[in-house]
Amino acid sequence: MLLVPDSSRVNPLPQVGCSPQGMRNPCGSGFTREWALEYLNQNLEANAISYREIPAMARLPTAINLHKASKTLSLTYAPGEVYTLPAEFLRVHSPSAEVQGHGNPVLQFGKINVGLSGLEPAGQYALKLTFDDGHDSGLFTWEYLEQLCLRQQQLWAEYLDELHKAGKSRDPAESVVKLML
Repeated sequence: MLLVPDSSRVNPLPQVGCSPQGMRNPCGSGFTREWALEYLNQNLEANAISYREIPAMARLPTAINLHKASKTLSLTYAPGEVYTLPAEFLRVHSPSAEVQGHGNPVLQFGKINVGLSGLEPAGQYALKLTFDDGHDSGLFTWEYLEQLCLRQQQLWAEYLDELHKAGKSRDPAESVVKLML
């Protein structure tokens, strides 16, 4: 289990020149949280931005547990606020170039049996997840992990729809064949 101190809820990195209340975002880009919240509210309601454009304001989990037997990663943000992300979900939504395709995402299929074999901090801004299929190149930032937690149902439904449209399967032993009569 990886524990994150409560004092690090916004960003574990020491912020030089920033207010102690974290008025600047974790990346230190200079915009205030108030501006970011106003921007998000205006643009998300209008569906004017995608989740990849959301300014970095993620909370850090207070606990992270890797459950190898159930092939899940659980993230606790507050008492009673625990999210469980299946390894398959994390694998097909990896932020790596292999999956994201440099702006043109590559549909991942046949990953139903994939598990997590390890995790380690990547600096203080992300987790490096290692999957048992050998994939380990994606760095899951705190912001991205929080978005995966909050949007899990929607992202999973979209993924299953894309699989169906592409005629692909979650099962690596299964091949979808279209018959032309």
